[in-house]
Amino acid sequence: MNVDVVIIGAGAAGMMCAVEAGKRGRSVVLVDHAPRLAEKIRISGGGRCNFTNQYASPEHYLSGNPYFCRSALARFAPQDFIALLRKHGIRFHEKKLGQLFCDDSSQQIIDLLKTECDDAGVKWQMPSKVLNVDYAEGSHQQAAQSRFTIKTDRNTLTARALVIATGGLSIPQIGASDFGYRIAKQFGISVTSLHPGLVGLTFSQDDFSGFTNMAGIAMEAEVGCDGVVFRENILLTHRGLSGPAILQISSYWKPGTAIHINLLPQQNLLDIFQQHRKSNQMLQNLLAHYLPRRFVKIWCDTVLPRLAQTVKPVKQYQDGELRQIADALHDWQLVPSGRAGYKKAEVTVGGVDTHALSSKTMEARQVPGLYFIGEVVDVTGQLGGFNFQWAWASGYAAGQAV
Repeated sequence: MNVDVVIIGAGAAGMMCAVEAGKRGRSVVLVDHAPRLAEKIRISGGGRCNFTNQYASPEHYLSGNPYFCRSALARFAPQDFIALLRKHGIRFHEKKLGQLFCDDSSQQIIDLLKTECDDAGVKWQMPSKVLNVDYAEGSHQQAAQSRFTIKTDRNTLTARALVIATGGLSIPQIGASDFGYRIAKQFGISVTSLHPGLVGLTFSQDDFSGFTNMAGIAMEAEVGCDGVVFRENILLTHRGLSGPAILQISSYWKPGTAIHINLLPQQNLLDIFQQHRKSNQMLQNLLAHYLPRRFVKIWCDTVLPRLAQTVKPVKQYQDGELRQIADALHDWQLVPSGRAGYKKAEVTVGGVDTHALSSKTMEARQVPGLYFIGEVVDVTGQLGGFNFQWAWASGYAAGQAV
């Protein structure tokens, strides 16, 4: 079968690209190895799909080339995807911080994209496994000729443009693979270092043993590392820490470094201590007014001995000791042993090196006709709909060029 465009990967970015290419009169085939369409969209946002963030802008993305995402994000904004939802009568709401969710089900987003693809004349080939990709050298002047031969378990496809939209390594249980990175390397395109992102952090037993029986306790905190700070909830788990603030910082954390947790970002603990300076109240009872009691007990048992201190009535502490305790609560430093892994990660940090791609079209600079979009590229959004917005924007950009 000879077509204009073959897109490998029928997820968010792949379908968006197919829609735009089809609208421009291109013959398009979408190939995907999964038996079920867009599983990652289906399970996202607790089944309601956090499909974008109305405040999406370049500073919400992590990349070795931080300016790369600007062009695509400017050309397809959150309002553009919202217009699609309104066209299809899909109701949505803002949960918090600009995060937009479907009122009903994430299946509505999948159905929207499927309908748009069908209306644009896109052909589907799934489940279908790609066995091999070959390339015939050619210039942009030879763009009308087929450059790529894609051998699958069903047939052989030839196309003048090939788009890789196969995602990253996160959530392998629904089919994630390293296919996109292997294709990049086949064509001499570098791939940056990869690690799980938007994922919980784990700790060694020595550092965290007292807290492991407190799974489910959540509290608002400010978490920072490497000059980046997020203020949202943290959640204790059997293996370490999770919750939105931890998921956010996990994308930036580097092994061997500490994370800094302000357990009372909304309070000045030193002021509180001064207000209770003459109190007979035990320290942990006072702290339990501001933090979960069970957590306070373990924190005091674990951290105070390191400060050469014990639990006693507030009035028995010296001013310097109270300052030391306040500093420790406002800057609880922990060194994670690792991340919870790709099975739990929402995204893959890193990917196809953006220095090798055009920021306007997503085309590989040295391989005419080859495009990379979505999560497979070294552009990773923060938590809250930013990764879907990158999928829509990069898919749109490539769809306008293929």
